Amino acid sequence: MSDTQSTPSHDTAETGLSRRQVLLGLGAAAAAAYAGQSAAASPHHDHSKHTAQQPGLLNAVNTCLDKGQRCIAHCLVSFKEGDTALAECAAKVHEMHAVCDAFSYLLSANSDYIKGFAAVCEQVCKDCEQECLKHDEHIECKQCAEACADVVDQIALALK
Repeated sequence: MSDTQSTPSHDTAETGLSRRQVLLGLGAAAAAAYAGQSAAASPHHDHSKHTAQQPGLLNAVNTCLDKGQRCIAHCLVSFKEGDTALAECAAKVHEMHAVCDAFSYLLSANSDYIKGFAAVCEQVCKDCEQECLKHDEHIECKQCAEACADVVDQIALALK
């Protein structure tokens, strides 16, 4: 190398910090983060809001989501075979799935909007149940209808 070319320097004059100072700083940051976690886990920390306050309703909604996915999958197979008789069923289940997915999240988070959103979920589940019952010869439609009815019942038990 010539005198006009310089090599990168790792001096403190160039960066203002030594490698040792950086490592000490990272260690202090990690220690502070750990101390914050242990303070949050102390016995005086309130954990009552960390789990769903309506577990029966949450389970019913999640079961409905599962049965709805199975119903939509069944409808899609029928569509691929050229049978569109389940089109309205698929549409209602699709709406129900979107609403129940949001409701499940609100229930899991113990949201302040649970009671207000419950009325929407209740109506959408009633509509889905009615449509699926028209096709109860299909086990997927029948199970989806039953799951929707259970959500409606659980809303009545938990929130009214």
